[in-house]
Amino acid sequence: MNLHKLIFTENDCYKAGKTIVPKGIMVHSTGANNPNLKRYIGPDDGLLGVNQYGNHWNVERPGGRQVCVHAFIGKLKDGTIATYQTLPWNMRGWHGGGSSNDTHIGFEICEDGLSDPAYFSAVYKEAVELCVYLCKQYGLTEKNIICHCEGCKLGIASNHGDVMHWFPKHGKNMDTFRADVKAGLSAETPTPLTPTTPKKYYRVQLGAFSVKANADTMLKKIKAAGFTDAFIKYSE
Repeated sequence: MNLHKLIFTENDCYKAGKTIVPKGIMVHSTGANNPNLKRYIGPDDGLLGVNQYGNHWNVERPGGRQVCVHAFIGKLKDGTIATYQTLPWNMRGWHGGGSSNDTHIGFEICEDGLSDPAYFSAVYKEAVELCVYLCKQYGLTEKNIICHCEGCKLGIASNHGDVMHWFPKHGKNMDTFRADVKAGLSAETPTPLTPTTPKKYYRVQLGAFSVKANADTMLKKIKAAGFTDAFIKYSE
């Protein structure tokens, strides 16, 4: 995951300062053919590029609407894919409508024309990795992840179709997404170390000599026989 942070401090949602205890994650997509993060995030931090229209979401009410999410996934100006955190994860967002705002972290995937498999694969992978990261942060599992469309069916979000208008075009759905998050969580679970039993060594003394030359002669014979760890220890 390529995670960056640019908090929307000018958005009224951030200024409201309400916090939540995250109980789930809601996946959104933007519904517009513009995969560039600079469309939604500003001002330019050197990686995003300049939004010449200034219509990003780091303003009081973007387009006059009460909207704000916790993160966006999309393209940087160099074409690489990144995630930008735009609200503290435990802040109440304005993303789902209904009670989902009180319980869920919400992030948007920037849509393109919906037909580019390379772009979809890259942002899908980034979204899976973001969810793995958030699940670990807040003790969640893949079962706590839904999309906006599913939230509507559950009666906790407004009537939107994302992301089920896009994912199936590339052979994916929320069940495959949750399965991929589950696999990511399993892969990142450290395997407990197996305790090792300290090795024991037994030393064999082959002789004691009052004349050092005799000891040296014996040492050479022992090493010649293949016992390369042999040594002379002097004691009074």
